[in-house]
Amino acid sequence: MSRFAQQPTLYQYKAQIYPDFMSRQPPPNYVAGLGRGATGFTTRSDIGPARENVDFNTDKSLIPGGPDGAPPPGFDPDASGKRAGGDNDDEPQNEDPDNETGLFSSLPYEADDEEADRIYEEVDRKMDERRKARREQREREEIQKYRKERPKIQEQFSDLKRALSSVTEDEWANLPEVGDLVRKKTKRNSTNDRVKERFVAVPDSVVLGNAAKIDMNTSIDPMSGTLTEMTDFVQFGQGREKVLGLKLDQISDSVSGQSTIDPKGYLTDLNSVVIKSDAEISDIKKARTLLGSVTTTNPKHAPGWIAAARLEEVAGKMAKARDIIARGCEECSTNEDVWLEAARLNTNDNAKVILANAVKNIPQSVKIWLKAMSLETDVKSQKRVLRRALEFIPNSVKLWKAAVSLEEDPDDARILLSRAVECVPLSIELWLALARLETYKQAQVVLNNARKAIPTSHEIWIAAATLQEANGFGSKVNAIIKKAISDLTAKGSVLEREQWIKEAETCEKNGWVVTCQAIIDATIGMGVEEEDAQATWNEDAESCIAHGSYATARAIYTYALKKFSDNADIWESAAYLEKQHGTFESLDEVLRKAVEYCRDAEVLWLMRAKENWLRGDIETARSILNEAFNHNHNNEKIWLAAVKLEVESELFERAQKLLEKARQDADTPRVWMKSAVLERQLKNVDNAMSLLETALQRFPNFAKLWMIKGQIEENELNNTPAARETYAKGTKQCPKSYPLWILASRLEEKAGLVIKARAVLERARLLNTKIPELWYEAVKVEVRGGNMPMAKALLAKALQECNDSGLLWSEAILMEPRPQRKARSADAIKKCENHPLVLITVARLFWADRKPDKARNWFNRASKSNPDLGDTWAWWLKFELEHGNKDQVEEVIQKCVEADPHHGQLWTATSKDLKNFGRKPREIVVLIASGLTNVI
Repeated sequence: MSRFAQQPTLYQYKAQIYPDFMSRQPPPNYVAGLGRGATGFTTRSDIGPARENVDFNTDKSLIPGGPDGAPPPGFDPDASGKRAGGDNDDEPQNEDPDNETGLFSSLPYEADDEEADRIYEEVDRKMDERRKARREQREREEIQKYRKERPKIQEQFSDLKRALSSVTEDEWANLPEVGDLVRKKTKRNSTNDRVKERFVAVPDSVVLGNAAKIDMNTSIDPMSGTLTEMTDFVQFGQGREKVLGLKLDQISDSVSGQSTIDPKGYLTDLNSVVIKSDAEISDIKKARTLLGSVTTTNPKHAPGWIAAARLEEVAGKMAKARDIIARGCEECSTNEDVWLEAARLNTNDNAKVILANAVKNIPQSVKIWLKAMSLETDVKSQKRVLRRALEFIPNSVKLWKAAVSLEEDPDDARILLSRAVECVPLSIELWLALARLETYKQAQVVLNNARKAIPTSHEIWIAAATLQEANGFGSKVNAIIKKAISDLTAKGSVLEREQWIKEAETCEKNGWVVTCQAIIDATIGMGVEEEDAQATWNEDAESCIAHGSYATARAIYTYALKKFSDNADIWESAAYLEKQHGTFESLDEVLRKAVEYCRDAEVLWLMRAKENWLRGDIETARSILNEAFNHNHNNEKIWLAAVKLEVESELFERAQKLLEKARQDADTPRVWMKSAVLERQLKNVDNAMSLLETALQRFPNFAKLWMIKGQIEENELNNTPAARETYAKGTKQCPKSYPLWILASRLEEKAGLVIKARAVLERARLLNTKIPELWYEAVKVEVRGGNMPMAKALLAKALQECNDSGLLWSEAILMEPRPQRKARSADAIKKCENHPLVLITVARLFWADRKPDKARNWFNRASKSNPDLGDTWAWWLKFELEHGNKDQVEEVIQKCVEADPHHGQLWTATSKDLKNFGRKPREIVVLIASGLTNVI
């Protein structure tokens, strides 16, 4: 028993493992008393030991020892301060390298020390750079050695991955499914797997049980003896419909068999019934309590009564709402809003009584009188109310206007307005209304009186000007407007120039064009510097055109041309305005004056000649061009316009003579090119080749000459080697002309040399970067060759280099599979939003999806984006031929003729074909549309 008593208890074991709180080590950076602020004293640890350090080597008497004077065990006299068998924290291996200890640790850090440290650091850096190459080489060798000994899993399976390229589709399809190869195949797991893979047919009891769930089961519970029911909500809904049907049948007329109410309307009323929730009812109660407190504490506060009445109205308690607003009228008898709210909440008859009491308390309230007038049903009663109101409020403009609007006889209205302007002499509206009802002479008197009463009103001056214009005295309008500006300026009430322009637009919309022009002539130059005048007036005219004020814009251009009569740009803008929104006579008059003032402006001469030619007056157009020759000697555009006029008139001999003379006088590459083209169109191949040889000697850097020569050799002469040589020389002379490279590529492709065609295009792309047409041609070469993967790869590269090209994006959309085209179209629209080719492609997608309305909208958007693109009109016409009517087809053709397009891949290929020489735009668009098919 004594042996067991000597063993330590559990508490003693715990005390050995977990010492008490006072025996534990303090946490790091612990300062006693810091938490309660007791840190303002100094302890022995702050000032060091009280005993000086003793050197035991020098004073042997101070060596501690035992009774016999021998040193204690483990004492080392050479290591002062060391304990027997212990470690010393001051040993060199325990020192902090950044903590300078020693002889100079207490000295200041001076500039010399900093310079020495900097020199040592520089030496260390130089040494490190000398060893850098060898260190990096050693590190690379170690990494390679490590990778060789411990390769990555990816590298271990690289040979197996390469072997997957030889796996056939059948072998891949026959690969077994991945099973659960990780867990242990115990007997329990195998049993569970077999249970999971077992398929059992659904028993009939389950089917019958689900069918019985919708039935009404009524039975006696054998345990409790009570009746239990299960509600069938399907039959409940059917019963509700039967009840509604019975109600409708009861309301039906028994004689005629027709319903006396609208069944749909009845059901709509039932659906409109609002069933308030508990939360809404609680909110209404809270609001009622709050508003009751408001009306009790401050009964003279009208908004509180109105809010309380409207709350009861929302709650559906109209009687209580009327009672509340009635008490509000008693408390706030001088507030018109309370009376108006009371009239609104009551019936028509009661509202009349309420408003009668209201006017007794507030006879000066215009709103109450107008509300009382609106409650009357006949005009006579309304007039009586308004006249009674005017007795109390004779200076109210609203009451006078309401009273005048009720008068059907102009004489009665004139009498009322005469009295109105006496009572309210500062109302411009009443003065102008009276002037409109008076005769010409009397209206002048009225406006003069109005001008005296309101001398700062510009509306009265404008009304006086429109009065003169309406009565045929347009010559007086300018004088009136000028006098108005001078008088208003003297009175300090002149308007800004922009405000006068708005007044001019208003006059134009009301039909007073002469007044509009007079306002512009008198005010358009206000506050405009001479150097900014032209740009400012152009902006004003464009703004007016955007607002639909064409007469105002015409007046601005007229005034600008008086100041800048020799400016061809203003004449051209004015001519375009007349062409779009004017008549032929006005356009011809503007152009006639334009060529008189700007005789050197070839654009104006050509525009005038073209307009006469379009009207069929060829002789006048020819005489205009002859006059243009007299003032613009050797002008290329006038020469070519004269040639085009003769060609369109089918006078080819005259055209040839003109070109011959033009080659002598003008001598430009375009004149030589047009000469060769005309000879080619007339099938004079030898003459065309002779002209081209001479032209290329004179103008070797004009790419179109090389193109025409190569096309003649390829198509007319069937000399492929000569055409190849011509294109090769052309690309050397004109390396930046991408159409020449495309023609050379197509020649090689036509000859069956697809590889050479691809090489030509690659060389062209090296010399001409970021040209989408070259990338597009390369893609089409691969498509025509049946190499779709290569085509898609090229298209991806092309989109990286030319990411905003509508031509490439449209081709990318069409090359995508059908489910992915919508997403591709969205990307294309983000990159090039209004590019017509992208819009055409999107329209074709809607067309293919049989959504004609959306397709038509996108075609219309594409035509507005660039009307000069002929391919848009061709595709739109093809769409209307399949899904539109005759009117829509004719509308598209007419818009195409008005746009007169000249560009587009399909359009240029068809219009420049020798077979279609002399065809009009109407014939060309029909010809292109007949050969199109929307197969995408």
